[in-house]
Amino acid sequence: MLAQPATQARVPNKVVGEAQDGLEAIEAVKQYKPDLILLDVSMPKARGTEVVVEVQRWSPATKIVIFTGVTSPALLTALIDFGVHGLFHKSTDFSQMLMQLPLIVQGAHYIDERIQQELGVDQAESNLTVRERQVLNLLISGQSNREIGSALGISPKTVDKHRSNVMTKLDVHSFAELMRFALKQGLVDDLDGV
Repeated sequence: MLAQPATQARVPNKVVGEAQDGLEAIEAVKQYKPDLILLDVSMPKARGTEVVVEVQRWSPATKIVIFTGVTSPALLTALIDFGVHGLFHKSTDFSQMLMQLPLIVQGAHYIDERIQQELGVDQAESNLTVRERQVLNLLISGQSNREIGSALGISPKTVDKHRSNVMTKLDVHSFAELMRFALKQGLVDDLDGV
């Protein structure tokens, strides 16, 4: 399924294409450049991982959601490493996935509970947006809100909001606790002098 969102709500509400196999999915992505694509990992003619790479090549802004029955930790980890935005197991209630799609379109990442159990992943960590991870890395490296804002092209006030969101999502209440948690959980690189 390839979807375009409503213009203001950014909620996927229009299916612009469907594909029977991996090659058709790649061609549809080239044609429509959708905001969201929903894939199975097991497809004829091109596997899900191949399609993910091609989606990123032809439509880098497209959010990629995988809906699969595969439970291989190696494959699931590879999909996360490839940068998919959502991973859902086929046993998951479809309505649960539909609730997450608007958040994914807006930049969130989501790994459903069954896949988290397979991988031992904490959902709070996977819910950080790309921007929140950037801010977290720069905070841990010792940069001020002003320096981070300058580096990312956002205001110091926006940096502070991202910092607050990260702390809320990770359920930490001080910068020291945030630093310990982030390093322990591998959310950032272990930095010299931290």
